[in-house]
Amino acid sequence: MLSESDGNRPAVAFDAAERGWNHCRAAPGSVPVAASRGLVLYRAPATGALTVANPLTGASRALPSPPRQGGQHQLQAIAMYGGAPYRVALFTGELPDLSMTVFDSSSDSWEGPVPLARRSEEDSCPDAPGPGGDDTVYFLSKSGDVVATNMQRSASKQYSSVVVPSPAGGTDAVAYFLSHSGTVVACDTARRTFCELPRILPVYFEYSIDVVACGGAAYAVVLSEYLDTASLRVWEFSGGAWRQVAAMPPAMSHGFHGKRADINCVGHGDRLVVCVSSGEAANGGCFMCDVGSNRWEELPRYVNGDGETSEFLAAFSFEPRVEIAV
Repeated sequence: MLSESDGNRPAVAFDAAERGWNHCRAAPGSVPVAASRGLVLYRAPATGALTVANPLTGASRALPSPPRQGGQHQLQAIAMYGGAPYRVALFTGELPDLSMTVFDSSSDSWEGPVPLARRSEEDSCPDAPGPGGDDTVYFLSKSGDVVATNMQRSASKQYSSVVVPSPAGGTDAVAYFLSHSGTVVACDTARRTFCELPRILPVYFEYSIDVVACGGAAYAVVLSEYLDTASLRVWEFSGGAWRQVAAMPPAMSHGFHGKRADINCVGHGDRLVVCVSSGEAANGGCFMCDVGSNRWEELPRYVNGDGETSEFLAAFSFEPRVEIAV
């Protein structure tokens, strides 16, 4: 599901089977922050209230307020996983002090918060290099400006994460999200551990990054510029290092050079969708990639009721199912 930059207009969804756009029934006054199977999770920016909805039928359910935490516990990410029942995890705190609070729909209650332990290199999840005096990191913000140190994200993507099945099995999952400095953080909800993965690109490098899950694996998608061209590459963290698993053909990615473009991604099945936005809608677009074959295609543009091509800020994936309950 793709959210338009204009919050007064309805959210729309791309139907991969019919290759067309359809309107969705969103929770009023809220922005989508996560999705799992046939459900989408919305958050009210003013109050932080969470609502689960079926975007196909419009049925919704307000979640009870999570337990209060003493002191300063900044919300880092929100994850949603499972179907019936489903779970919602809130990750709070500042690295390396992270906590997790989980809502279970089967009991209609919250569990936690519980602290997360940092995993060591022996657990095949190495720590990222610590910040040093010269380690200022530059990247493209969601508004297209080059900023340093703190990542600025849109309301829909500010707390977003992606989930893959936990190695421990069961109904738990591993949630991946971006830290404020642009590193990828992995949190195992079953083992109650986390690790900060090493950076893909060196410091002093301008780029736009997002995380995506598809085919049971998590990937980082990076749009960067070097010399006179731009590249969009898909990376997987495996064996203690990042390795490239797919790349947009240079003839397609070159058009983003000098456009100060930003990316938002979503995965479904074995495919991922990359939404590229910039200062002008004509410079962006939505692209689908089959990760296994590295086959890329551009999706048809969405034209709103005013006959204008819309630009997207966030993308979420769900399975349209009328029978699924909130």
